[in-house]
Amino acid sequence: MSALMLLDGGTGRELARMGAPFRQPEWSALALIEAPHFVSQVHAAYVQAGADVITTNSYALVPFHIGEERFVAQAEALATLAGELAQGVKRQAGRPVAVAGSLPPSCGSYRPDLFRAEEGRRVLAPLVRGLRAQVDHWQAETLSAIEEAQLVRDVLGHDDKPLWLSFTLQDEGCADAQPRLRSGELVADAARAALALGARAMLFNCSQPEVMAAAVDVAVDFFRSQAAAVQVGVYANAFPPQPKDAEANSGLDEIRADLTPALYVNWARSWRARGADIIGGCCGIGPEHIEQLYKARMAGVL
Repeated sequence: MSALMLLDGGTGRELARMGAPFRQPEWSALALIEAPHFVSQVHAAYVQAGADVITTNSYALVPFHIGEERFVAQAEALATLAGELAQGVKRQAGRPVAVAGSLPPSCGSYRPDLFRAEEGRRVLAPLVRGLRAQVDHWQAETLSAIEEAQLVRDVLGHDDKPLWLSFTLQDEGCADAQPRLRSGELVADAARAALALGARAMLFNCSQPEVMAAAVDVAVDFFRSQAAAVQVGVYANAFPPQPKDAEANSGLDEIRADLTPALYVNWARSWRARGADIIGGCCGIGPEHIEQLYKARMAGVL
């Protein structure tokens, strides 16, 4: 088993907790626009907690959040700023830290039914242009369907930076007990697609901890069967199950009381035992959770 890599956690809720400008519909993009020093503070908090990877604050740079007019005029420049802020914290880290270029679901989080390739291409293209010089790898996040991942690869073209594909899962158990994406597609098929697309890592994010283990099992087994050097990772959220018509980042959902930092480590130990070698957190998982993961890794129990 390879060494465990620690991701950071959620950004939007941390910005709100720090007192950064924060409201709907802009979500985490508002701090980037009005008070970018808060974004740097969030990155620094995760580095201090022990994260090996910090993620650019570019998830909300889509028309749904910042509006069509601002998106057309400023999306590329804001993506560049998001990358520069992360790189600035990386330079001050005093140890190796990687910057992940966050590419959001282009037509709506949790909503594979809204996906349209032409619109997705329009949304992703300026983000890729703005981030390209600033990131160490691409991290396409909260993908609900395989075709969303295929679009990311197409938009990136021949970019040689490593590609990480992170899928969001159905929170409710499936009748056939097979882990599935929110589109209903099998995780096994998504793993096959990730390999064909040249992904260096396949992750699962923004879903409940309870559904992650089965997905890790499927992905690890598939990549081993193909003798493929594709890493597997998890960064769960801390929300109750989300309905099929939910829109990610549509509001501050309640946080589960049973996902304290110590209890989150217990979940992480299960994923690690199954072969996950990248672990972090998504919405509602903060620096205190990452710090406990770091301490567990240092103690040799993760």
